[in-house]
Amino acid sequence: MKNTAGKCVIKDYLIIVAGMAAGSVGIYFFLIPSGIIMGSITGLAMILVKILPTSLSMMTLILNVVCLIVGFVVLGKEFGTKTVLASVLAPVFLYIFEEVFPNHNSFTGEIMLDGLIAILIIGAGQALLFCVNASSGGMDILAKVLNKYTHLELGKAVAVIGMVIVGSSVLVYDIRTVIIGLFFTYCSGLVVNEFLNGFSRKKRVCIISEKSKELKDYILYEINRGVTVYDVVGAYQNKSRKELVTILNQNEYVLLMQRIYEVDERAFVTVSSVSEVAGSWNGKG
Repeated sequence: MKNTAGKCVIKDYLIIVAGMAAGSVGIYFFLIPSGIIMGSITGLAMILVKILPTSLSMMTLILNVVCLIVGFVVLGKEFGTKTVLASVLAPVFLYIFEEVFPNHNSFTGEIMLDGLIAILIIGAGQALLFCVNASSGGMDILAKVLNKYTHLELGKAVAVIGMVIVGSSVLVYDIRTVIIGLFFTYCSGLVVNEFLNGFSRKKRVCIISEKSKELKDYILYEINRGVTVYDVVGAYQNKSRKELVTILNQNEYVLLMQRIYEVDERAFVTVSSVSEVAGSWNGKG
């Protein structure tokens, strides 16, 4: 059990590193060269470095420290600890990029392309972090707080907090830059929601088969998921059968479908997507 728990912790922290690496790439190579201001801690830092004599990496670190205090107090130790790592990684990645690729220019030369690529990369990184109960720090912490108390979807919370930040950029940027930033910040929230739904989406599988007992035992004891059994009657032959209904993640779904094809190729199977599951399913009970 300890070994399994240790592997899960390592996996979570590797996901955090991957998420922050993705986010930093999107910021440094796409947002900054095009001067796009988005609703993130780095977006706020990009505004402040226009006013205060400091580097982007240092300003990002300072703002993250302030928001981290909020995260520990409101969202708990686990979230705070994981976010500490993410918050440290953000300025580290940015500093490395500043040293290795100084004065980097836009890859595409088009502000719209840079923005679209950035929100896809950053959105994927944010979603990875949220999936392991972490965040990139900064404004994502405030989005998580908003999500906790209002039950607003995380993507929408990210967009709301972000648009407030972008709105403040009118102090140092022109209206065109602000409008573009608002547009990309809103799109970023949609992308985060889409990635989160994709990562957490489950499969609801309904099976009618002559081998229902064998398949039920496989779900219960091999996949270790719950299964509900219904008595159903086919209208054409008026024949009574058993229908199995279970909720599985993607890997478990693949295993079950392989077993169904091995056991009963004539089994009638319907599959639908489930975006959220609450209750005892998470405990595999």
